[in-house]
Amino acid sequence: MTAPVASAAAGWAETALASVLARVSVTAHEAGMRFPLYADPDTGAWRTTARGSWTGGFWAGLLWLRALSSGAAEHRAAAADCTGRLRHWVAQDTATRGLVLWYGTSLAAGPGGDGAAAALRDEAARACLAAYEPEWGLVPWGGAFGGPRLLARADGVPGLVPLLARADGGAAAAYAHLDRHLRLCLSQDPPRPAWQAGPRGTWTAWPEPGPGWSRTAAWLLLAVADGMRCFGADDRLRAAALRLSALRLASGARLVPPARGTDPDPSGPVDTSAAAIEAVAALKLGALARTAGDRRAADHLTDRGRLVLHRLATAHLSSTGALRDGCYDADRGLAPQHELIWGDFFLAWGLATLTGLVEPFTM
Repeated sequence: MTAPVASAAAGWAETALASVLARVSVTAHEAGMRFPLYADPDTGAWRTTARGSWTGGFWAGLLWLRALSSGAAEHRAAAADCTGRLRHWVAQDTATRGLVLWYGTSLAAGPGGDGAAAALRDEAARACLAAYEPEWGLVPWGGAFGGPRLLARADGVPGLVPLLARADGGAAAAYAHLDRHLRLCLSQDPPRPAWQAGPRGTWTAWPEPGPGWSRTAAWLLLAVADGMRCFGADDRLRAAALRLSALRLASGARLVPPARGTDPDPSGPVDTSAAAIEAVAALKLGALARTAGDRRAADHLTDRGRLVLHRLATAHLSSTGALRDGCYDADRGLAPQHELIWGDFFLAWGLATLTGLVEPFTM
C-alpha cells in the first residue's frame, strides 16, 4: 500500500526523517528512563515525566521508528524496554490509553514483531473494552488527570478505536465510541472538542479545550481514518471524513493551523503538532481512497499530506531534527512554541510513510 506514496517522495523526506531520528538518539540519552514531553525551543532541553503522562506512547513509537530504520539490536531493545514501561497505563482510568497504548505498541506488534508489545496491546484492548459504558456509548475520558470523569473529548478517540476493535467482541464498542464523539464534536461549527454527560443521556458543552482548539480536527480525522479501516466507509464515517477534510485538508486550508483556530491573525502562533497529525490522517485517508478506486481523492489526500510534511520539514524543522512551533496549550500559555514529543512522532511517522519505511496503517 505504501508504493504510490513512497515512489513520489523526494530526497527531502529521507533527509528529514534521518534528522528526526538522529534527534531521537540525542533525546534518548538525555531522558534516560524518563519520558520526554516538550523541549525548550532555544536550548532543546526536555521537560520529562516519570511515567509518560498521556504522551508516553509517542516516545515509544519514536523509538520503534528508529529501530525499524536502523535495524540495530540496541535500538530494538531500547524500544521494547520503553514499551514495557507503559504497562502502568493499562489500569488507569483514562480514554487516553488509546494514545498511550496503541501508538506505543502498534509499530512493534505486527506479524513477526515484538511479542511482548503484542501482548501488551491485547491486554490494553481488553482493559479498555471493560471500561466501555453502554449507557453513554463510549469509554469515558476518565478521572486519571482530574476533572469530571464523564467527558467525551476529541483526544480520547484516536488510538482507542483500533485498540477497542482488537478486543474480542470489541468492534461494536469501538464504533459506538467513535460515533458518539463524532456526533457531539461535529454538532457545532467549528467542531467543539469536549462535552460532559448529563442526566437522562444529555450532553452539555465543556469549556476546555474550547472551540478553535488546534488539534480538534486533527484527532478526529485520525480517528475517522482508523474507523474507516476497521469498519468500512459507511455513510456516517464518510460524511464525517468529508466535513473534516473540507475543514483542514482542502487545497485552500492553511498547511499549519493556528494555535487558536479563532485567531484571525495569520502571523500568530501556529501548532505544528496538529499539522503533523493531519498529514498522517491525510495519508491514511488517501490510502483508503486508493484501495476503493477513487484515484482523484487518493491523489488529493496524498498530495496534501506530502505538502504539509514538506512545509514542516523545510520551515519548522531545526538543524538538529526538532520540530519547533508546536503548541501544548495556548490558553494556559504552556509550551506555546515548543518541540512536542507527539509532534515529532507524527512527523516521523508521516515521513516514514512517504519513504516506504512503514505502511499508512499498522494493525
